Amino acid sequence: MYIPKHFKIEDEEVMYDVIEKYGFATLFSQHNGEPYATHLPLILNKSEHALYGHFARQNEQWKDVENQQVLVVFQGPHCYISPSWYETMKAVPTWNYVAIHVYGKMEIIEDKKVIFDSLNDLVNKYESPDSPYHLNEVEPSFLEGMNKGIVPFKINITKIEAKAKLSQNHPVERQELVIQSLENTAQQDNLEVAALMRKNLNK
Repeated sequence: MYIPKHFKIEDEEVMYDVIEKYGFATLFSQHNGEPYATHLPLILNKSEHALYGHFARQNEQWKDVENQQVLVVFQGPHCYISPSWYETMKAVPTWNYVAIHVYGKMEIIEDKKVIFDSLNDLVNKYESPDSPYHLNEVEPSFLEGMNKGIVPFKINITKIEAKAKLSQNHPVERQELVIQSLENTAQQDNLEVAALMRKNLNK
């Protein structure tokens, strides 16, 4: 990923926070000699420096992905930036965004306990705290049948590239104008980008 130095995220914990908050990712590999992508939720295991997830078994990407160097893209908040928000019209439109690229080696998982733990982590992350649904309370025979339809995997992370393009290449006064304009909208991504920009200015 092209990352000018003023947009580069160096802090590993910031990278991890983005991965955990925007966990629905795009997984790229080579399949049948061509680039291939699957959109799926992934769980980060910090202590193992790894990502866990699963393919639908009918998605044949899994058949030749093991031991490949794969790329996973986590897309954070992003939004259009209008030159009309600046103090001058001598400018062009741009886009602010946060993106994390994770590279790693794919490993297909067969250990039943590891499979259950990874699925349970996924459910616990996205179910609300007061949800009555718990994976360990699902009938084992039903769960076993459902598990036959998936191919669980682990990605051992080899490299992370992280970028936050938040108008850092513009004067502070202009960044403030952009933040104000974004905060005056009701769009969630705009508000999230504005919050990140403000946090970056207050460092």
